[in-house]
Amino acid sequence: MDVIDRRLNPSGKSLPNRQRFLRRARKIIREAVREASAGRSIRDAADGGIIVIPTGGIDEPRFRIGSKGSHERVLPGNREFIEGDRLPRPPGGGEGDGAGSNAGTGGGGEDDFQIALSASEFLDFFLEDLELPDLERRKLSKTENAGMRRAGFTTTGSPMNLAVTRTMRNALSRRIALHRPKTTEIADAVTALDDAPDDSARSRIEAEIAALKQRARAIPYIDPIDLRFRRLEPVPKPIAQAVVFCLMDVSGSMSQHMKDIAKRFFMLLYVFLQKRYKQVDVVFIRHTDEAKEVDEETFFQSRETGGTRVSTALNEMLRIAEDRYPAGDWNIYVAQASDGDNEPGDNALAASLMQERIMPMSQYIAYLEVDEPHHHGMARSSLWRTYESIAPDPPAMRRVTSRQEIYPVFRDLFRRQRAENEIA
Repeated sequence: MDVIDRRLNPSGKSLPNRQRFLRRARKIIREAVREASAGRSIRDAADGGIIVIPTGGIDEPRFRIGSKGSHERVLPGNREFIEGDRLPRPPGGGEGDGAGSNAGTGGGGEDDFQIALSASEFLDFFLEDLELPDLERRKLSKTENAGMRRAGFTTTGSPMNLAVTRTMRNALSRRIALHRPKTTEIADAVTALDDAPDDSARSRIEAEIAALKQRARAIPYIDPIDLRFRRLEPVPKPIAQAVVFCLMDVSGSMSQHMKDIAKRFFMLLYVFLQKRYKQVDVVFIRHTDEAKEVDEETFFQSRETGGTRVSTALNEMLRIAEDRYPAGDWNIYVAQASDGDNEPGDNALAASLMQERIMPMSQYIAYLEVDEPHHHGMARSSLWRTYESIAPDPPAMRRVTSRQEIYPVFRDLFRRQRAENEIA
């Protein structure tokens, strides 16, 4: 979405000031979108809708005289006061004070400003500063046409692509090669005709002038064979290949509340990938004490449960990566959600797989630990402590206990590392 301000620049205000105002307005809309999305379900997050923003945030700042302080004014048409009389201050603040303490009685106001956003505009604002961290171009086997580029000249084309300089150069070369008479030569011949000494010289010069004009007509100034048009061709833009492994714990220790939080996180991740990237594969893996790759519907809808062994999910991910996504050709990302409960004897194996095999091949690993709301602030799980002990750089880990925490945690995990500076 683009914020368009069609007001003309008043005197004393420059274009940079207006652009700064537009950037501030866009920032306010973006923050309003994120606040509105916190109260939505994941399925409704991309539906757009009405966004309410405060009116004070979109007002253009300006200098004005406030009601406070001492002022001397002469008001024409006054029949009640004379010069020197002292006027009492208004009880609720005068004009220019904004909303005073008694602004609700006897004063006016404005409703909050509302903007209707489409689904695409809503997602653009919500996902504006998110990205997959450290995405590299490794094996660029997939490409897409990103635009057009100049590729020389051609003899046919659209008039808007006419290369005037090249056309005039060809015309000049042709006229020189065919010895086309110059206009100065004809003008000199006409001058010589006026100065002819006798009739025989005049007849000879007239014949010469006629020959020059005939040759000039036979050799045009610009011929169709001189025309050259700029040739354009599609530019194949290489796309970095990436795969995101989604590992979700669905064991018996995961309550329905925890599973709902994990599913919401992965649904938000899936929407983000589909919106921002065209060539990103998503692999869904569910695990209890056994792990298997599933499709999208099974990943979010299946009710299967059981024991807990995290290493099975890590081994399944490694098997799929070795078969279909070699690390030398693909950017590999891992997103794991679990309640952190794991078989005590499996933590050492999970840590070994994560540290020795998965982390060296992965660009980024995010671990989301879900828990019940009444456990907020309690000690971390055994799996959290296991991942935390991985040196030198453990995975990016966050803890969520309620649905309202999903959006800020997701933004924190996938925030653009070198975001542009925003001017408030």
